[in-house]
Amino acid sequence: LVADLESLLEADTLLSFDDISLFALNDEDPAVRSNAIRLLWESEDPHLVPILIHLLCQDPSDLVRAAAASGLGKFIYLGELDEIPPLLLKEIEENLLRTFNTSSNQEVQRRVLEALGYSSRKEVKTLIEKAFQQKDTRWLASALFAMGRSADRQWESQISVMIDHRNDEVRAEAVRAAGELELVNLRQALIEKATDMEEVWDVRVASIWSLSQLGGEDARETLEELLEMAEDDDEAEILEEALDNLSFTDDQHIFGFSL
Repeated sequence: LVADLESLLEADTLLSFDDISLFALNDEDPAVRSNAIRLLWESEDPHLVPILIHLLCQDPSDLVRAAAASGLGKFIYLGELDEIPPLLLKEIEENLLRTFNTSSNQEVQRRVLEALGYSSRKEVKTLIEKAFQQKDTRWLASALFAMGRSADRQWESQISVMIDHRNDEVRAEAVRAAGELELVNLRQALIEKATDMEEVWDVRVASIWSLSQLGGEDARETLEELLEMAEDDDEAEILEEALDNLSFTDDQHIFGFSL
């Protein structure tokens, strides 16, 4: 049931299943608890923070602890925007950092790193750098994910060299990070990824959305051409949403808003 509700929420973000999600957090099945956390991804209620911290620190399942770490990332973002109290932000960061340093489960650690990507704390930069140096592509993907959340263009050189990485997940995360950080120097590389029909679909979709975040007339021309060639409704819908977002991006640039 919770998994089905998550699918409904992805299709219509106006829906809310917070009450049943909070109920499901007490289920005996770890899969249900972790799905319930994901079902709360739209909620910005700060009362969720102590619940997620408890699950992060106390739940016996690493699956649930990883999901709780991911869920806390949104509240770090809100804290950086001064939309939750500074003390609450500090509590979140301290618990995530403690978990990163004490957990023996790499999935939990990687989700913690991704959540901390939003944080402006100095320690986080060091954690991202160390993860980026790992040979394990899963750590590399998480490092790129965190870079994309950092709002810091200092990572451009690291992201640019990963655009053509042999691993599909790493390429996709590099492309997403380029869009999140509005790395306009990588626009042409993203156009090439978006129009390369031999590229895997996840990387192409990430490139399409990142182009919508970068803006620019060449990005618009690329997306419009791809829409004309779209072979199915799902692809067309993705491109239409990207074009809508591109219009929003270009409007922001006109009025001087950017990172």
